[in-house]
Formats: sequence, structure tokens, C-alpha cells
Amino acid sequence: MEGKRAQRASGGIVPRLFLRFELGGDDRIGPGKIALLEAVERERSISAAARAMGMSYRRAWLLIDTMNRMFREPVVLARPGRVAGRSAEVTPFGARLVAAYRDAEAKAARASSRLVAEIVAALKPGYRAPPGRKRSTAWRLKSSRT
Repeated sequence: MEGKRAQRASGGIVPRLFLRFELGGDDRIGPGKIALLEAVERERSISAAARAMGMSYRRAWLLIDTMNRMFREPVVLARPGRVAGRSAEVTPFGARLVAAYRDAEAKAARASSRLVAEIVAALKPGYRAPPGRKRSTAWRLKSSRT
């Protein structure tokens, strides 16, 4: 209820905190890769996870391959040729990575909530954010990109 009250008070603006770990060069872990891991866990397939997120299989495969190359342990094991829908699994390390990221995200949101409220309160009355690029919202689902 408090969230709805804050949304009305801020003119409908609900800021979102995005956490991304920059690991050097172009290597990073952020909300998109974590959402992809969650989708693979749920769908048990890279292609099904990609479809659920509105991305191409190639893009999903490249993101997973990047993560598998970044860490000492793989985050996803792909097993081509298995029964449709059961060709990939998130490894125990991949599951720990997702849990650690989600924990850090929640802690960062709690730690910054007063500052975010102060920033929103400082916006001009009637401020509306300009239209941004369109993104698929499928990856933003809690139960379900960088």
C-alpha cells in the first residue's frame, strides 16, 4: 500500500534500481543475464528461455557462452539432442550466482530507498520521463538483459 501512495505522491514515477557488476573489459553481470539464467532454469531449454524473453536463440546462446567463459565453473550446461524442453540446466554455481545477485540487488534497493525517495521528491511537479527505448518486459518478471 505504501508503494502505491508513494507512486501517487511522485506523480506516478516509480524509479527502478539496476545493479550491474562490471568485471573488466566488456564482461559484466546485470539484470539481463540474471533473468536469462532464471528463464533457463524455468524452461530447461536455451531456445525456450530465449523465446520467453523475446530474444533470438543466438543472442541467448552468446550470453550464456560469455558467462560460461567468465567463471571457473559453468553457469549453464547444454545437452543438445535431449528431449525437447530438457536440453539445458543451470548449474549449482549458476544458481548461486543468481541468488547472490538477487540478494545484492535487494540489499542495494533497501540501502538506497531514502536517497531514491529524496531524488524523486526533488523532481519538478508534473515531470514525466521522456519516452525511452522499448524493452521487452518479460525479463523484468520476478519469477521469470545487460
